[in-house]
Parts: sequence; structure tokens; C-alpha cells
Amino acid sequence: MTAYPLVLADSATMLRRNLRRMRRYPSLTVFIAGIPVVLLLLFVYVFGGTLGAGLGPIAGGRTAYIAYVVPGILLITVAGAAQGTSISVAMDMTEGIIARFRTMDIARVSVLTGHVVGSVIQTMLAIVIVMVVALLIGFRSTTGPVEWVAAVGLLALAALAISWLSVALGMVAGSVETASNLPMFLILLPFLSSGFVPTESMPAGLSWFAEHQPFTPLIETVRGLLLGTPIGTSGVVAVAWCVAISVLGYLWARQLYDRDPA
Repeated sequence: MTAYPLVLADSATMLRRNLRRMRRYPSLTVFIAGIPVVLLLLFVYVFGGTLGAGLGPIAGGRTAYIAYVVPGILLITVAGAAQGTSISVAMDMTEGIIARFRTMDIARVSVLTGHVVGSVIQTMLAIVIVMVVALLIGFRSTTGPVEWVAAVGLLALAALAISWLSVALGMVAGSVETASNLPMFLILLPFLSSGFVPTESMPAGLSWFAEHQPFTPLIETVRGLLLGTPIGTSGVVAVAWCVAISVLGYLWARQLYDRDPA
């Protein structure tokens, strides 16, 4: 068996391991989707009337605010999955299974790939749950199937980037407790973006930060793809951020995995 098919076969084995864990603990997927659903309902039914009526480009009340806020909630779902991935990797590290994998005749990258692909699948399942709730409370897209496919593809690419970074964070954490806290900055970033209000409504310093961090171009691109709003350069910037984070996360995780155990 050549190297490439061996990597694919070993990665598939590790993916099955992670999918079995996901099936054994479905509450984690529900939890990943549950927080964004609660936030969606909170912002729509508690703040939506005021925000929808008072913030320029989304003026129009609660119904218009649903359309505005859903893309941000979808990216919060992606970011929220980081904690579960980091914890899962940290559990493997602390329980010694990673040390065992290092001694086995398997492609080393397959151990990491299994976690990453499993995390992407879990994240996309959570996104489906969030989107169903959004549709039930009144979200309506104004674009066609091609744009929907592009939006799903971008969300999957974002999930891939966050998953690679989360794997590295889980490996560097040293304990499950630390692993549960390290990804918190990823969960915070969507709140400091254009997910809930336009960046121009923020104070100058915060507005600059919101416009130049990864989640704003991601949110603006998903919003444009689902609602037909202008995307501009956001799509290119969003993909560039995803690729950069994926490469950084992969190289960092691979370095941590390949180093000799402490």
C-alpha cells in the first residue's frame, strides 16, 4: 500500500473512532447547537424589535433583524464547536491514547485528521439545527441554490480552520480544564464583529478591530450569499483568513504531535 492510500485509510479509521464517540455522546452536538439557538431567540425576541427599528441598514423591526443576525449566529456555532474539539483532544492526550498512537504503525497525521473531520461534521450538524430554528422563527433567504451551496461551503471551510486550531489548542492545554478555557477567545470574537450590529455603529477603536478580525468578513460573506447584500472583497478576505488559520493550526498541531512526549 502506498503512502497516500495509507494516510486515507488510517484517517478513515480515526474518523470512525471520533464519529462513534459523537454518536455515544449526542448531547455535545445538541449543546454546540443549543447555545447559538438560545442566543438567536434572545436577540430576536428580546432585542430584535429595538435593534431592527433603530440601526440604519437593518431598519424594519424584528423581522428584518432576524435576517441580519442569522449569519452571525451561524458563525457563533462554528466558533462554539472549538471548545468541544479542544476538550476531546485534551482527553486523548491526558488518557495516554495519543502516546499509544505514536508507537503504532499508522500515519501520524491521520490521528489529527480524524479529530478535525469529525469536528467539521459535528459543526455542520449543529449548523443544520440552528438553521432549522432560524427558518421556523421567520428567517427567509432571498438568493438561490448556488448561493446557498457557496454559503455552506464557506461555513465548512471556517469549521475546518477552527477545528485545526482547536486541535492544536487541545494538545497544548495540558489538561481538560485548561482545554475548555483556551478556545474562549474564539467564541468571543463573533460578538466583536458585524454579527449583531453594523461595525460603523461601534466606537472608533472597536469598529476598527471588528472590521479587521476574521469573523466580520466571514459573516458579511455569508450574509451576502443568503440575503443578496453586497459582499465586495469580504469573500476573498474570508477565504484567506480560513486558509491561513487552517495552515497555522495544522503546522502547530503537527509539531506538537511529532515532538517527543514530556
